[in-house]
Amino acid sequence: MKYQALSEEILQGVGGKANISSVIHCATRLRFKLKDSSKADTARLKNNPGVIMVVESGGQYQVVIGNHVSDVHQALLSVAGLGDGSSDGSDEQKGSLFARLTDVISGIFTPFIGVMAASGILKGLLSLALALNLISEDAGLYKILFVASDALFYFLPVVLGYCAGKKFGGNAFTTMVIGAALVHPLMLVAFNAEQGGAAPLHVFGVPVILINYSSSVIPIIFAAWLSCLVERTVHSRLPGAIRNFTTPLLCLVITIPLTFMVIGPAATWLSHLLADGYLAIYQFSPTFAGAFMGAFWQVCVIFGLHWSLVPIMINNLSVIGSDTLLPLLMPAVLGQAGATLGVMLRTRDAKTKGIAASAFSASLFGITEPAVYGITLPNRRPFIFGCIGGALGAAVLGFWHTTSYSFGMPSIFTFSQVVPKTGFDASVMASFAGAIIALVFAAVATWLFGLPAAKAEEAPAPAPQAVVNPDLLAKTQIASPMTGAVVQLELVPDETFASGLLGKGVGIQPTVGRVLSPVNGTVASLFRTRHAIGLEADNGAEVLIHVGIDTVKLDGLHFTAHVSQDDRVSVGDLLLEFDIDAIRAAGYDLTTPVLVSNSDDYIDVLVASQQSEVTAGDPLLALIK
Repeated sequence: MKYQALSEEILQGVGGKANISSVIHCATRLRFKLKDSSKADTARLKNNPGVIMVVESGGQYQVVIGNHVSDVHQALLSVAGLGDGSSDGSDEQKGSLFARLTDVISGIFTPFIGVMAASGILKGLLSLALALNLISEDAGLYKILFVASDALFYFLPVVLGYCAGKKFGGNAFTTMVIGAALVHPLMLVAFNAEQGGAAPLHVFGVPVILINYSSSVIPIIFAAWLSCLVERTVHSRLPGAIRNFTTPLLCLVITIPLTFMVIGPAATWLSHLLADGYLAIYQFSPTFAGAFMGAFWQVCVIFGLHWSLVPIMINNLSVIGSDTLLPLLMPAVLGQAGATLGVMLRTRDAKTKGIAASAFSASLFGITEPAVYGITLPNRRPFIFGCIGGALGAAVLGFWHTTSYSFGMPSIFTFSQVVPKTGFDASVMASFAGAIIALVFAAVATWLFGLPAAKAEEAPAPAPQAVVNPDLLAKTQIASPMTGAVVQLELVPDETFASGLLGKGVGIQPTVGRVLSPVNGTVASLFRTRHAIGLEADNGAEVLIHVGIDTVKLDGLHFTAHVSQDDRVSVGDLLLEFDIDAIRAAGYDLTTPVLVSNSDDYIDVLVASQQSEVTAGDPLLALIK
């Protein structure tokens, strides 16, 4: 229930259930495939305090949530009745070939990217423990933990088969069985025997090219696509009484032999070609490759295009046994972390400092969206300095050929993944040097040049907003919706409101549990939990009244609504009632932000009174055109 209100707002913002073809999530984003993206209300979603940013890229409508995205995803599926949210295969593929390819890759890999990264980190930590002689390969604990770290990668075709089947709109359990067939012990025994000189297997006189498909990526994806194609072709043509078992039977009988005889060898050849192509580019100039990836990786992340590189990293590990791409990306992440640290150290604004501190810690662990969207990108220069720092650091790693031996997403954990079993060497030391260069350069450059002087200085404490005569601005006046003590907006105990990201305004600490209309207009939105209401005034102002902090968690308890969405209201009409004592007893702060959400339409939004107390109906805000 915690994220139900947010999920309802997101559902409405993307155009409702009928507009969703599929929705999945990655580390920080909800990734929608919409039937008509023009029906989405992007501005509304961006103004939601629970949404960091909205990005359209790679054929996806991406809503950036943060670390708790999986909880929001589950709440969204429950609210919308979307099952598991995966595609039913009915949505028409649109956009460029690259956009569709990115959509397919992200749809297949995102469901298990978290556990894949965790497995890679565990592999790296085990290598680090071996290098430091903290454990031996013969120890029982090492073997158990190694199995835990290696199981997903060894049986990767099984997991990919399931996810690819869901993405291609087929029976995921059928495609999972195809993946399991690729790593079946009988086929591995036959492969090892053939390697030892035994005669190859034959099917109708045709020799089968046996390959060890453990940890492979591309063969099962092609095989799953073929299985789903067979399924769509035969399912509707079979009698209803037998199709439930004859459809998967035909898929297995047709797809698995073709996979071992044609798809597997061809896809494996493509895998080696991809790995060799990457190596050729990397070896042409490792330093330039590092600088390029360090500079532009975060740009790819912004648009969700980084998923196109994930299969390359996994394929390198499968084909070559190591990967040089992942280490190049770690300085790019730490560059943005350094730029965020520079903002945190430079600014004297308490709100910005608090947001930057939180974003900096998340960035160290590879989650850069809060830092990029909340700190560096809005200020532009810090983002650029972060990219430059990433380029400088990654160039060092490229020059020293720093290599990772397990998969993971770039973060401080990458340090453990570049340590070979033989122990520390120059490439490992280069990873530390490159990371320090990226972080320190970005932090120092941002501290010196990243913020304009006006943004770096602390906001005046007592009265940051000018006081005007409300009589002179009667046509753009907002009355107080409640009785209580006036609180400056930057002192509201919620960073999202206090930062002004949702609009300028003021806070009120209520002494009477009633919310009256501050304008003549209509009810634009009424939250299901009745803790917040949005009004559209006849004079064009859009007013948001949010009763209390985090009161959405009460799920409507202690709130009573006296109006409905689209109702006409006049100044002084009763909108909401709430039980002050009960809400405070439940542990919630009742400071109520009153915001003009379309503040950008005005020169300024000013406090219309110097009084510390205000009565409902008194002048509260004045808008200057």
